[in-house]
Amino acid sequence: MTGYRKVAIDDLPNTPNPTREKKEVDEAVGATAFSFNVFRADPGEQIPWGYHKHPDHEELFYVLAGELVVETPDEEYHVAAGEAFFVPPEHWNRARAVGDSVAEVVAVGAPKDSDAAVIEEECPACGEVTGRDYEKREGDDTVEYVLSCDACGAETSRFD
Repeated sequence: MTGYRKVAIDDLPNTPNPTREKKEVDEAVGATAFSFNVFRADPGEQIPWGYHKHPDHEELFYVLAGELVVETPDEEYHVAAGEAFFVPPEHWNRARAVGDSVAEVVAVGAPKDSDAAVIEEECPACGEVTGRDYEKREGDDTVEYVLSCDACGAETSRFD
């Protein structure tokens, strides 16, 4: 029977994002029903892009090592190694690595084809709480993402 796939996470390419490392395992194996990513984040780094929600997509974060704080409108949740945190569709959240060590996190989401995120944060340039547009810029051997404020167009983040 065909279709089985095995990959070594450390051999996968890094995907541009604001953390030390993001490995898109779902893309490597050809998964079509769910997303599966492995993040390595230094203390203070966000996983993945900021304060966001997914309209039709649920997420599950499992912390392998280190610790996360997940900010929601109601409270902050501390998620330690060996713990998981579930986010239903339409629920605002922002996760960031905390503590003294690198956080290693598995993030699973479904359905995969509806993982578009709505990002809203305060713009450092205009001070408005707005959404973010992002542009993917591809060079010869590089890919870079640039996020901009919906209201004033100022660049708010850049990562490769």
